[in-house]
Amino acid sequence: MARLPVSLHSLVIQCAALLLAVSLGTLAQIRFSHPPTLWQLVFAQGALAAALSAAWRQPAWWPPLHFGFLPAALLARHAGLPAWCYLMAFMLLVLFYWSTFRTRVPLYLSGREAWRSLASLLPQTRPFRFIDLGSGLGGVPFYLEPRFPRGRFYGTEIAPAPWLISRMRAWLRGSRVHFLRHDYAALDLARFDVVFAFLSPAAMPGLWRQAEVQMHGGALFISLAFPAEGRQPDRIVAQDAGPRHTLYVWRM
Repeated sequence: MARLPVSLHSLVIQCAALLLAVSLGTLAQIRFSHPPTLWQLVFAQGALAAALSAAWRQPAWWPPLHFGFLPAALLARHAGLPAWCYLMAFMLLVLFYWSTFRTRVPLYLSGREAWRSLASLLPQTRPFRFIDLGSGLGGVPFYLEPRFPRGRFYGTEIAPAPWLISRMRAWLRGSRVHFLRHDYAALDLARFDVVFAFLSPAAMPGLWRQAEVQMHGGALFISLAFPAEGRQPDRIVAQDAGPRHTLYVWRM
């Protein structure tokens, strides 16, 4: 099961937890001659799903999602909302999480503390080309652009909604940041002097192999929060805010 994509892995966990909850409910009915209520079954399924998620060492945010999934679905069913509400919610999720199923990289937003640490690593006196892989709403290059007038800043994002929001923000600000709607795996990283990524543990092995093959000597590869497994960084910039704000830096 560990080889499954996290989405399919989670589906298996939900189904297994549902089967276990129904089995336990049946046993309780036989033993006590009193069937459990629907909500008792629902919360039992959520607790079992969360426990299975933790046992299979899914990322920390998955157990709460597993616990709340079935109760949320049941509440939505009883809310009596018109069908178009669910369609709109689905379309918004598609626009923001376009390829998460395939890439296993959800929409992560970094914070200003990480941006300030990143700025301290960039060249101060010479031109450079910087790209943010999975640039989200564009916060990183927008923050860096006015601080490094000799830099050229790029972002790449495959999800339509974040990419469009970034383009609109750039237009409104009169920014020179160029946002590409591309999968970073299809880019040639040799074009850039600094490559920054805030992706996910699942994406790091492939991205590291790409960086090793494509990036030129002396270029900087910087990952926020997620190290490249088995590759000792040349520098680690840790913050008091915790691992989510730690930068791992390699000189290629």
